[in-house]
Amino acid sequence: MSLELFIALRYLKAKRKGLFAVVTTSIGVAGVTVGVAALITTLSVMNGFQADIQRKIVGAQAHVSVYGAQSAADLERIDALAKADPEVAATAPFVLGQAILTSHDRSMGVLLKGLDPAREFRVNDLAKKLVAGSWSGLAGAKTPGVVLGSELADRMGADVGGEVVLVSPKSVATPLGLLPKMQRFRVVGLLKTGYYEYDNGTAWAEIGAASKFLGVEAGASGLGLRLKDLRDADSVARRLRGVLDFRRPVRTYAQMNQTLFAALKLEKTVMFIILTLITLVASLNIASTQILRSVEKTRDIGLLKAMGAHARMIEKIFLVEGLLIGGSGVAAGTALGFFLCWVIATFPIVELPGDIYYLTRVPVDVRPWDVAAVTLMGVALTLLATVYPARRAAKSDPVEAIHYG
Repeated sequence: MSLELFIALRYLKAKRKGLFAVVTTSIGVAGVTVGVAALITTLSVMNGFQADIQRKIVGAQAHVSVYGAQSAADLERIDALAKADPEVAATAPFVLGQAILTSHDRSMGVLLKGLDPAREFRVNDLAKKLVAGSWSGLAGAKTPGVVLGSELADRMGADVGGEVVLVSPKSVATPLGLLPKMQRFRVVGLLKTGYYEYDNGTAWAEIGAASKFLGVEAGASGLGLRLKDLRDADSVARRLRGVLDFRRPVRTYAQMNQTLFAALKLEKTVMFIILTLITLVASLNIASTQILRSVEKTRDIGLLKAMGAHARMIEKIFLVEGLLIGGSGVAAGTALGFFLCWVIATFPIVELPGDIYYLTRVPVDVRPWDVAAVTLMGVALTLLATVYPARRAAKSDPVEAIHYG
């Protein structure tokens, strides 16, 4: 044990006159504890919601999507290039287009996606998200089938077995002039991904029927890719852009939902800054405690300097003492944060309405990097708050300290 640490511990254990220093020290430790615990708990809950949203998005779409197929031969070439990448596990063609869904005198704009069930379910988890009906009904002999998002079906008053009309924005030439293209579809299933954006505005049809309705001559407008590791999405997209021209855009799942992920990231950053202020206030309490202690120990400082202690040693004593106070608060706050996360994840303390959030408990995801950042932040603020009192104590004159101490 170093001499500085030994003296700092003696100062902390020594009984002082009055309770003011004890109270301020306790407030400083408690403030750091609450600040660190609040940060860890809040960031973990936000991570949980972000992970849940990402899981639902990835479950409803491909990891990477390539758009702009010019023809069937071009689509096959894109498919071959994608499969040549060692990180690509599966591919599936798709058709995307805007349409107007009409049912029971209600109309709403929707995103129509045409898919090949034999390949589509290899790149996403839509097969597991069906809550009514069956995907096998898409390829209707007379009337093509369509699967609607559950929220969309509720708003339109549609149900399995009923019929809806899709109106294409592209007009068709008739003896009466240009008229909007319309086609009747039979509702064969209802889908609930858990992500409102999809459940409220997307319809799925068989790729042949969708291509014919949307007028896509290539038979597909793009290719969806599922990767062996989701974290390789950016690198795979970058490699595909290198072998494809600019007319065939490549987008990852994050880029297709960048507004949402950017909002979540900004919200997390703002919450981190706001809750850090709690720890900052507690650190100022520790600074005031250290200033008080340096005044109380004026005579001791003078004696130490008279015995040969240099200013650097006195400064280190008070720095170590401040770090011990702040470090104990950080350690206690980390333990309390872990405990609160466990309680929230284990017990239904906060129950969420399942029809809105599609989950009934608050999700918690404790990430080591966040815990490390919070811990380092707490220690850094404590250290900064201790610098001024330590330097103030180190500058005291030994003669005056002994005489007036």
